[in-house]
Amino acid sequence: MPTSAERPSQPTAEGRVLSGRYRLLEPLGRGGMGTVWKAEDTEGDRPVVVKEIRLQPDLDDDERELLAQRAMREARAIGRLNRHPNVVELFDVVRDGGVPWLVLELVESRSLAEVVEADGPLPPLRVAEIGVEVLSALRAAHAAGVVHRDVKPGNVLLADDGRVVLTDFGLATVRGDPSLTLTGMIIGSPAYIAPERGRGGRVRPESDLWSLGATLYLAVEGRTPYDRRQSRALVANGRAGDPEPMARAGALSPVLLGLLTSDPDKRLKIDDASRMLKRIIDRSRPKPAPRPPSARKRWGPSEGIHRGIPEPRGEIGRRDALRNRMQSSPPGRHREQAPTGPGMLPYIVVGVALVAIVLVVLLAVLL
Repeated sequence: MPTSAERPSQPTAEGRVLSGRYRLLEPLGRGGMGTVWKAEDTEGDRPVVVKEIRLQPDLDDDERELLAQRAMREARAIGRLNRHPNVVELFDVVRDGGVPWLVLELVESRSLAEVVEADGPLPPLRVAEIGVEVLSALRAAHAAGVVHRDVKPGNVLLADDGRVVLTDFGLATVRGDPSLTLTGMIIGSPAYIAPERGRGGRVRPESDLWSLGATLYLAVEGRTPYDRRQSRALVANGRAGDPEPMARAGALSPVLLGLLTSDPDKRLKIDDASRMLKRIIDRSRPKPAPRPPSARKRWGPSEGIHRGIPEPRGEIGRRDALRNRMQSSPPGRHREQAPTGPGMLPYIVVGVALVAIVLVVLLAVLL
């Protein structure tokens, strides 16, 4: 008889507490694979996200085990990237009802898909900024041996605090882990699946870059690069022609075309794409305001006649300045004007004294 831990999970509902700690509050989203819940960490006193793996009643034991393994692989993939600012953080993994539940960071946000649907296409500058952040997450993932395999607008979160966060590693592959996908099965959203995956090629990091190109294309153009019929053909036979012409991308066009190159070996590399996007951002930002002029210099006595020439220092400087003024002054003004004002007092005193002496001498002679 199966133990309580091995029985299928009971129907989930608001208020249920997992592992004596995580209280489910409300569903944030439901899909074929399970439900994402907003929950409360009663010990950490913080809001979290809990990802539930749904076990359908008609699944056999092997299929149940496959789902459980896939959940654990997602946990390992995120765990390798914990603390990266552009990747959702994993807090805990608990078992309840025989399956693992993932406890994740709650990112207050809207997905890129929701933003475009509600507000329309984004400006190229904003799309370039989003692209740089997602590329940072993918660079870290690929370096850790993780290929996301499901990069799309719905999995790119635009957080209220300004971050761009890549989420949902449920389809990710981890280096060293066995394949959990049946032979011939292609999983993911058709509009964002790279051509080589449709051809049955091996999973490789370049596939994430093609998906990112399709994601950024939608963000700036408001539509996918291929219509539904083309996307199905791409998945079916792995062939992709040129994407629909771009009307809004502007400077982003070379980056998007480089990422959407069908041949993964010729596809734009992650560092080159990041460098090109950063260049677009730098060129699009407003130029800094000019510095205010410095304080006006104090000029010498000749400011009224020779504005802009500082008062010379030293005897040689004064003599040269006098010569320059004499050469530049109009005729009749070559002589230096006699000094006036308080500076004349010594000369007046001497003059009065000389006059007094002369008068005394004259009086002495006459008398």
